[in-house]
Amino acid sequence: MSIEMQELLQLVVDRAASDLHLKAGEPPIIRAAGKLTRISLPILTDDDTKRLIFSCLSEEQRRFAEQNMELDCGFGVEGLGRFRVNVYRDRGSWAAALRVVLSRMPSMEELGLAPVCKEFLTKPRGLILVTGPTGSGKSTTLASMINAINEKQDKHILTIEDPIEFLHHNKFSIISQREVGSDTKSFANALRSGLREDPDVILVGEMRDLETIHLALTAAETGHLVFSTIHTSSAPQSVDRIIDVFPPDQQQQIRIMLAHSLVGVVSQTLLPKTEGEAGDSPVTAGRVMAMEILINNPAVANLIREAKTSQIYTAMQMGSSLGMQTLEASLAKLVREGLVSHKEAILKSSRPEDLEQLIGNQGGRGKTEARSSYSEKSEKGYGSSSFGRF
Repeated sequence: MSIEMQELLQLVVDRAASDLHLKAGEPPIIRAAGKLTRISLPILTDDDTKRLIFSCLSEEQRRFAEQNMELDCGFGVEGLGRFRVNVYRDRGSWAAALRVVLSRMPSMEELGLAPVCKEFLTKPRGLILVTGPTGSGKSTTLASMINAINEKQDKHILTIEDPIEFLHHNKFSIISQREVGSDTKSFANALRSGLREDPDVILVGEMRDLETIHLALTAAETGHLVFSTIHTSSAPQSVDRIIDVFPPDQQQQIRIMLAHSLVGVVSQTLLPKTEGEAGDSPVTAGRVMAMEILINNPAVANLIREAKTSQIYTAMQMGSSLGMQTLEASLAKLVREGLVSHKEAILKSSRPEDLEQLIGNQGGRGKTEARSSYSEKSEKGYGSSSFGRF
């Protein structure tokens, strides 16, 4: 096997792929437009995979990988861009998954983010969550939001990432980027220290544990605008995930903190486009984004405090005039515009019956959602007064 890592990465970039997989017993595999494809190259041996993977690691990173049998890091290749890599052991052999990090920071408009997302950035404090499954573009969305603040607001922005993906440069703001492992020992340590570093905006790459979540909520309550991610597939599920991390005797206190500090939740997923790649953004080549948006208004805050998160979906339906949006409404719009297939939309939906109804109603999405909302409320036995003003 004579191919070098840089040649493989060049091929990944040339094919507009998002990921490269290396493992013994297989040729190199790329993911493009969400689909895995084996490259027409010889099958990798144990020695091939180790040589390729270790060629892009520093001596310190190699020692860490050998001691811990796994490693998360990022690296750059001049002329190609940056890559995020996870190194791991697979049945006694070395393996790796490499993710392409865009060389150019995409704008919020290029990503197709809803206008209300820009309004989130004007808030002086609070918690903004970007959620979705792995590979749905959460890091790119967050980087775009941070860049938008950097370009127009005079802020000190602190990011805590594992690893650092997008490299930000000081513009109107100043940005401090800390990487878990090389600049700090953990998200929690960096957050605890960060509160004494005079930040206005804090990005927490992922809220993984109870301590990190509690510190992020505290930071949001004490005058900081906090951005973070959770691996959940919907906005209501994100609220539940945060609360459920804590012991039962603390959950009511966390509900109150979250109801007070949450700004909004953007839950996104990527779907393959029905036709071609013309006009694709550099982020979603061959794919298009569907997005669920929750805005924390007084009605939603009340549902969170009272542990009625099952009713948040209905609140999003009724709050469409404020910029809220269910995933089903977003999927239905994409199907009606011919951007994604009916089948793909159904596969991504957790409420296929609601989606079918919305797709069938070509011109009256709002009316359909209102009827669905009214029906759901009637079944559960609560009236419109439960939701306050929208």
